[in-house]
Amino acid sequence: MIGSRVSRDAIEAIELMYQAGWTDGLPVVPPLPELVDEFVKYVDRSPDDLVAHIPPLGGKATVAKVAANAVMAGCRPEYMPVILTAIDAMLDDKFNLGGMQCSTHLSTPLLIINGPIRKELDVNCGANVFGQGWRANATIGRAVKLILVNIGGAVPGVTDKATLGHPGKYTYCIGENEEESPWEPLHVERGFSPDDSTVTVYGSEAPHNINNQMVDNPFDLLTTVGSMMSNLGSNHPYLMGESFVALCPEHAGVCAAKRFRKADVKQFLFDNARNEHRRLKAGGIYGADTAKYNTWPHWIDRQRDDVMVPVCRRADDISVIVTGGPGRHSAYLPGWSSRSATRKIEQARSN
Repeated sequence: MIGSRVSRDAIEAIELMYQAGWTDGLPVVPPLPELVDEFVKYVDRSPDDLVAHIPPLGGKATVAKVAANAVMAGCRPEYMPVILTAIDAMLDDKFNLGGMQCSTHLSTPLLIINGPIRKELDVNCGANVFGQGWRANATIGRAVKLILVNIGGAVPGVTDKATLGHPGKYTYCIGENEEESPWEPLHVERGFSPDDSTVTVYGSEAPHNINNQMVDNPFDLLTTVGSMMSNLGSNHPYLMGESFVALCPEHAGVCAAKRFRKADVKQFLFDNARNEHRRLKAGGIYGADTAKYNTWPHWIDRQRDDVMVPVCRRADDISVIVTGGPGRHSAYLPGWSSRSATRKIEQARSN
């Protein structure tokens, strides 16, 4: 039983965090110096080491400031290498974090964790993977978002101009279900060893459910997926860029049973997730922006209304992961039209 004085001190500290504007709307763990020191020591770095300047305001993210936000998010010290690696990946120019942070679009960084560290940290890769219930997923993603707000200055309604936002702006972190995937995992596909642990960051909308319960072949299944990808409300039919498809293990198994490789899945989706040019003119962001960004392949004849326009420039712009648990629900993860970035997680030199 905690004494009333201790309990009142804790509540007052939490209220102080609210007054300072350091929360995401939920209570945070007060970043006591001894807790922050423990997190800093785990990665064997000086607390004053500069990790990055975080956009949009260019705040200085030192190791100590990162650690403080990780404490506030409810992390364990061993999560620090993942958080530091995710920050590094988000600062890749192709990710365009500054633009994403200030856009009216609702995308936010999604973290996808691969490799042995998933098991070491008990990262959820199975049932309810995008939902609640796992400390690692919830607090790692939350720490990253607190850093983007508290250090980067992405304050909702001020610098963060998102019209709607989505719940992933609290926390957005999953693991790939490598054990139940019939294909190489994302990090191996991108040139890393199976024994490497990595984090991939991707500017993503909320998951769009793809329900196909009875399918017994990849052609019907992937036609369903392609119909979701060609939605006129998405950025991709107009600005293209990279998008992610998260197949559940059962849907991935349907494809693999007919000898579909991951490359075959991507090619089928590239060939079939398309819209007639005349249909694109009816909505979305067709017009000046489409022409300004010049993202469409040159082979598309813009003078023809019947030409079929894909949702990306090439099949490899569709990234496919396997995640989730039992059941036949997959998800499309449309994005902001920037690129994902993957980095190897370097463990602490001494703990």
